[in-house]
Amino acid sequence: MLINADLHLHSKYSMACSNKMELPVMAEEAAKKGVDLVATGDCTHPLWLKEIKKASIDDETIAIGKTNFIVTTEIEDSSRVHHLLLLPSISKAEELAERISKYCNLEADGRPTVRLNGCEIAEIAKDIEALIGPCHAFTPWTALYAYHDSLKSCYGDMTDYISFLELGLSADTDYADRIEELHRLTFLSNSDAHSPWSNKLAREFNQINVPEPSFEGLRKAILREEGYGVTYNAGFYPQEGKYNESACIKCYTHYSLEQCQELKWKCSNCGGLIKKGVKDRVNELANFDTPKHPQHRPPYIHLMPLSEIIMTALGHASINTKGVQTAWIGLMERYGNELNVLLNAEIGEMDFLDKRVSNAILAFREKKLIIHPGGGGQYGHIEIPKETADKEEITPKKSQRSLFDF
Repeated sequence: MLINADLHLHSKYSMACSNKMELPVMAEEAAKKGVDLVATGDCTHPLWLKEIKKASIDDETIAIGKTNFIVTTEIEDSSRVHHLLLLPSISKAEELAERISKYCNLEADGRPTVRLNGCEIAEIAKDIEALIGPCHAFTPWTALYAYHDSLKSCYGDMTDYISFLELGLSADTDYADRIEELHRLTFLSNSDAHSPWSNKLAREFNQINVPEPSFEGLRKAILREEGYGVTYNAGFYPQEGKYNESACIKCYTHYSLEQCQELKWKCSNCGGLIKKGVKDRVNELANFDTPKHPQHRPPYIHLMPLSEIIMTALGHASINTKGVQTAWIGLMERYGNELNVLLNAEIGEMDFLDKRVSNAILAFREKKLIIHPGGGGQYGHIEIPKETADKEEITPKKSQRSLFDF
């Protein structure tokens, strides 16, 4: 069976997270996005673990409405590298909490910071039969390639146990497959959402062929056993991510790698720190000038949050304005979920919308939107070409293909 899964997000007990990051809200919002399987996140936090237990059907099954949950957590190691763990059950989450409690304060943050290195965390993951891989692997903060030049440098003797890599918002498959050591790994694209709203939760997700929406089904897919696996990754264009290009973390001025080196990573505009972007970091690590995809690598589908497309089309400053919300809710009521709107719905049937919105959706599908790259912690932003925005209506191409055809 094919499911859509977002395997990395956080609870209300993690720092800088919305207090609406509660399981019922996450379940409801995931259904609106067309996502079937969602990470619990933060499974070692004592209070959150109680809420996970309350929502559970049994030790291995957590479901609210149509949404299933997989037990997960993100852990920060002693070098500030973040690791994603996917766990088989609630009892294994309790075992993990007990194992790491001597190295951290579990109540301090939903994402624990432990006095262990990557190899030691991977050893614990193996002991409890969890899957593990690096989170947002290329970002310049708290990531594998921010502090290491190889998987081996981070995971040591446990490198072979690492089964997946999370691409992060500023990278896609084409970026990662320029690095030869990553070819054996399954790539995941997840939201790392800190709030449940439509522009955050499932802004990146994975379509996965599984025997069932459970940990065991997910394990078979990530390990590519019995013909199961990820059928496509979906997420941002890398330029949309907030660390795509090298840029100042204060004024967000962008620089080439050569300029950064000449300036010794100090902004010539304001004196702030220039943070190396994912694009430049991949160029440093790359074994190939162009990506070489292994045979098992699925397509990567580039998406944008529907609410942000609507916001840009209408010229509004926020996704929470009445105009944006009215259009978004109208689309949800008619088409069921956000993915259907972005990928499948007939443009000609959207006559209830402001023409600027339906034109923008079609422009997205036909890759006509202009992306201004992010950097230094500021997200990239999209622009609708003036000739597109000014048209009364765009006539869709008759041979338009659904992205779900992959």
